[in-house]
Amino acid sequence: MPQTDILIQNARLILTMDDKRRTVLAGDVLLSGGIISAIGVGLPVTGCRIIDARGCLITPGLVNTHHHLYQTMTRAVPLAQNSSLFDWLKKLYPIWSAMRPEDFVTSAKVGMAELLLSGCTTTSDHLYFFPNGTRLEDTIYAAKEIGIRFHPTRGAMSIGESKGGLPPDHLIEKETRILDDMIRVIDGFHDPSHGSMVRVGVAPCSPFSVSRELMRDSVILARDKKVMMHTHLAENEEDIAYSLEKFGVRPGQYVSELGWTGSDVWHAHCVKLDPEEIALFARTETGVAHCPCSNCRLASGIAPVRTMLDMQVPVGLGVDGSASNDSGNLMLEARQTMLLQRVAYGASAMSPQEALEIATIGGANVLGRDDCGSLEVGKCADLVLWDMKDINAAGNWDPSAILLAGPHLARDVFVNGKHVVENGQITTLDQRDLAIQQNHQMRALQERV
Repeated sequence: MPQTDILIQNARLILTMDDKRRTVLAGDVLLSGGIISAIGVGLPVTGCRIIDARGCLITPGLVNTHHHLYQTMTRAVPLAQNSSLFDWLKKLYPIWSAMRPEDFVTSAKVGMAELLLSGCTTTSDHLYFFPNGTRLEDTIYAAKEIGIRFHPTRGAMSIGESKGGLPPDHLIEKETRILDDMIRVIDGFHDPSHGSMVRVGVAPCSPFSVSRELMRDSVILARDKKVMMHTHLAENEEDIAYSLEKFGVRPGQYVSELGWTGSDVWHAHCVKLDPEEIALFARTETGVAHCPCSNCRLASGIAPVRTMLDMQVPVGLGVDGSASNDSGNLMLEARQTMLLQRVAYGASAMSPQEALEIATIGGANVLGRDDCGSLEVGKCADLVLWDMKDINAAGNWDPSAILLAGPHLARDVFVNGKHVVENGQITTLDQRDLAIQQNHQMRALQERV
């Protein structure tokens, strides 16, 4: 047996999230060559590295379906602390436009580190503007360095304020250039293979920042290249009002007319989808990235996740950007999802186990990944050890209810079989030095704006 094999032994409980939602008491997991090669009790020890998991809950790695990694550089900006979506964007666009490529790299590393520490092993990123020479691959290289499974999306804004859009004109791009660069990054970086570490998507920012033509051309391009599509949709009442005024239809109907539904599409937020739009998403298997903390922070509302799930809409979780969340902890998003659905629908509306399913296999399904999101032989070795011996889990009768009582930071995290978080510390970089670097760049950005 190769020395790279890792045997994780004697976990208190393993939640597999497989089709039968099987659990294993006092279980072991064997990792070989980046995949899970065995799950069981008392697996034989033969020349492999041993990880002691006594007292730990093991789950699949969490999957983040919506993020703006660059925003870790602009957390808690005073002028935008108490704003709703459109006002918040208008206040932050001038700051973001002053960011440089090195700011995007550092902020991506910070965001990815925070995700890994919260047990997230796969993340998407929606990067929709590229000031001062920034390129999508700046974030791809950051992901490779830190060791997270990455779904970057080449976003875009093409309709500025002078033509009725929301972003300032100096941040928009010509649509021919956008489409050419989408082709460039897909051809250069997209890997559709089983277990791939990078899959590129196409992601015009939103219906209020790109043209109808770009939305339609993006569909044609994405389906020709066989990549996924992503955008923001129906985030708040202003979003709905804009769609009705500019397009004469609700957001769901608008994107449906342009081909933006299907199993290769997922939309962020969807707080204000009505029953007909939810039924449309269910029929077409269109995915939703639910971002509960950001929705609360911007007062966008409570998304009807319970209704979506009951109608078989694919739903995953997203932390959204750290300028509208101020955190990047996916475990906290799962807990917030559970709490908000109970507020909206009643105390039995969502169990902690179901919320954790949304954060794992739910997110994998939304991103079109059949190789991660659950612990099964042959799937990617992406898993998390949660220390249920810690003080925040003391007195917990049921470790599967970790969202009720348990840690929100991981003890150990494995991505593709690599030990990227060990005893609560990132192994691929110095997280304290990274924080110092980001704060230094943040102060330089403050001076520029």
